[in-house]
Amino acid sequence: MKYRKLGNTGLTVSEVSFGTWAIGGDWGNSSDEDGLKGLQLAMEQGVNFFDTADVYGAGHAEELLAKATKGKHDEVHIATKFCRAGDIHDPDNYSARRISEYCEQSLRRLEREAIDLYQIHCPPIEILRDGSVFAALDQLKAEGKIRHYGVSVETIEEGLLCLDYPGVAALQIIFNLFRQQPALELLPRAATRGAGILVRLPLASGLLTGKFKESSTFQANDHRHFNANGEQFNVGETFSGLPFAEGVRLARQLEWIAGGRGNMARASMRWILDHPAVSCVIPGFKNEAQVADNLAASEVPAFSSTEMERLSGFYRSEVAPHIRGGV
Repeated sequence: MKYRKLGNTGLTVSEVSFGTWAIGGDWGNSSDEDGLKGLQLAMEQGVNFFDTADVYGAGHAEELLAKATKGKHDEVHIATKFCRAGDIHDPDNYSARRISEYCEQSLRRLEREAIDLYQIHCPPIEILRDGSVFAALDQLKAEGKIRHYGVSVETIEEGLLCLDYPGVAALQIIFNLFRQQPALELLPRAATRGAGILVRLPLASGLLTGKFKESSTFQANDHRHFNANGEQFNVGETFSGLPFAEGVRLARQLEWIAGGRGNMARASMRWILDHPAVSCVIPGFKNEAQVADNLAASEVPAFSSTEMERLSGFYRSEVAPHIRGGV
């Protein structure tokens, strides 16, 4: 396993870490047994960082992490998120009282005394502009309930705004071959500022595995079914904002990246890791096989400058015009 610094936090994290949205819920049916086996395999292979949220399976993902990491609190770091269990547009949802309640609930489910990285979970930009939420997080940090805090953002504008607040230690962003815009300004600014970067949805909800067809369907409890067009939350969280059929067509044009890299999924994550400002990618998983395949991304060849230019041009001309939900 290879490790990178999480900004200026002092934490060193596995460059391939894992998100737990899929094993918590909203990605179709999943098995707790398979999820726990996947977590165990990841840790055996050196993964020391996991991302979760209080709304993943209504807290179930946090509970699974508690089981898997019991007795490993000093060696395995956990990032979780808050705010979406309430009305994300209500300022009271970000009051010191409410944030403390969210934090205590996550601590109980995680069975920990402190959260390594506590993140605001994709709040409206008006909340970020107001800034009072950060004072509440500073208080939690002073109390020792959280070690660092950050923000999971939907857009580059939100990310740049967050970097103006000195306490923001990390940003969680959507960044992949179908969402390349952060590489232009956000990643360099974060690196200069010393903020860590967690990359979620590295495979664009599975599009960048190359396994889907236009006729592919998803279970009713899978966000790729019920949020395909942004019906429940920001459409950018599903297929990186691309209409599904368009995403399948575009993915076919990227099949060449798998050459010498095993498969499209590994190659897609390798491209992300080729950006030094990235602290880690956090792909999802449901079983051991997916964990093992994702971990292999660290070992495949990096992209050449010529390949990077080709992919950048492809994004600008073929992908960018079709993205919905902001970038």
